[in-house]
Amino acid sequence: MADMLLAPLKVASSGLAAQSMRMLVAAQNIANANSTGEAPGADPYRRKTISFRAALDRALGVETVQVARIGHDPSPFRVEYAPGHPAADEKGFVKKPNVNTLVEMADLRDANRMYQANLQVVRQSREIVSLTIDLLRTTG
Repeated sequence: MADMLLAPLKVASSGLAAQSMRMLVAAQNIANANSTGEAPGADPYRRKTISFRAALDRALGVETVQVARIGHDPSPFRVEYAPGHPAADEKGFVKKPNVNTLVEMADLRDANRMYQANLQVVRQSREIVSLTIDLLRTTG
């Protein structure tokens, strides 16, 4: 019976951790959306990506989610003509990060909603456990 009560908490807590990491990656991308290279012609910040995988919790018999990998987006950098910029190459072009702030904000919003949904599962599971304990006290 304890396993039945713990399973939703295990699944939801793995979801909380995964969405928390997803929000962190999106926040890092937003924070570095204008970070250029330090030397002329140097590569700027490269957008980070996050991948997840299902993981079986054999003790409880449930699938949880885990961060599989944090990688980098291989898409090309944006290029702007800014001859006075310290990171401009010999032709006056500056490489800009391959970060689209609108995409990152949408991802951040989606991750936040999923985080809130997992948090609600934790709250409801806690309430069910509390009610079960109260029921066992009154019948025992």
